[in-house]
Amino acid sequence: MRRASVLTAVLLAAALSLVGCAKDTGSTGSSASGTATDCKRNPAPAGAAAPAPPPVAAPGTNASALKVGVSFDVGGRGDASFNDAAAAGLDRTKSQLGVADSKELTAAVGESEDATAGRLRQLIAGGYNPIIAVGFKYEPAIEAVAPTAPNTKFGLIDSTADGVPNVTPLLFAEQEGSFLVGAAAALKTKTCHIGFVGGVQTPLIQKFEAGFKQGAKAVAPDIKIETSYLSQAGDLSGFNDPAKGGEATKGELDAGADIVYAAAGASGSGAFRAIKAANTPQNPKWGIGVDSDQYNDKTLADVKDIIMTSMVKRVDVAVYDFVVAVASNNVASIPKVFDLKVDGVGYATSGGFVNDIKNDLDAYKAQIISGAIKVSTTPAQ
Repeated sequence: MRRASVLTAVLLAAALSLVGCAKDTGSTGSSASGTATDCKRNPAPAGAAAPAPPPVAAPGTNASALKVGVSFDVGGRGDASFNDAAAAGLDRTKSQLGVADSKELTAAVGESEDATAGRLRQLIAGGYNPIIAVGFKYEPAIEAVAPTAPNTKFGLIDSTADGVPNVTPLLFAEQEGSFLVGAAAALKTKTCHIGFVGGVQTPLIQKFEAGFKQGAKAVAPDIKIETSYLSQAGDLSGFNDPAKGGEATKGELDAGADIVYAAAGASGSGAFRAIKAANTPQNPKWGIGVDSDQYNDKTLADVKDIIMTSMVKRVDVAVYDFVVAVASNNVASIPKVFDLKVDGVGYATSGGFVNDIKNDLDAYKAQIISGAIKVSTTPAQ
């Protein structure tokens, strides 16, 4: 009787072992290693992305005669994100185009519309031309101020000023770059559970959310996605509150997410530090940066090892190309939208953390460029 019981136990153990092996084998359609066994993934589409064309630039352009004014959004130079990308473009005009005279001003949290407009008027009075306004918050001020200075060229990042001929919109397909990092998150997650933290709940930041979720679900239709916003429309503090960014991110990690995409400006530094604090070899956690290649940002050096990738929004290219266009008297050369086709958005590979899935991501990129995949600008309900 005892021998029969032992034999039964051995056979049961063997059967359970076979069931476990069957679950581990065929659980994903991804090339990523160490992926979750309960996250069913679709295979990547066939094809690879064609090389993106180089940024618009006129050979030999000299902009040394220009005085370039830049009015930053909240956080200014040093935010390790959106404003720093614009600052990098300005710095490039100095090193490559000969711009010697520039002035930088920065928005304050909660400032009045009069203060915003006054900053633009200050640049006009100083003879700066062109003037680049960094962020959608400048739209009302640009619409009020630009007509009073018809000979000044304005570049408006992330918004338009309809009917004002001396304003050039500098717009981006944020949803396309966000699709790619959403796909990366779905390929890399070990829990089939990821998160999104937005700075301010506006249509612009919802483009990041929409693309991220669509990309993740294109890879793993059943993936779970947490969503948090740090402030509501009209309150820009969500772009400059690292403590709140860390708190929201910790909540998503506690809920089970192991990768969080922070589209929150300077608040993203708090998100990364929350991820770093929760990261362990047994339960790795990752962050996804935004706007700049945040792995390479010196102010984030202490957390770079958990920045898996970043959705790169080439604000630096837009600023540089706009100055080139003004110097060449050809603002019509500026793309209507800086999208994947013109390398206006994309994903970063610094650190090598997504090298194993790069072919998959580039296949999705090719599908977006060809139009086979259309990325929504609004989150699915």
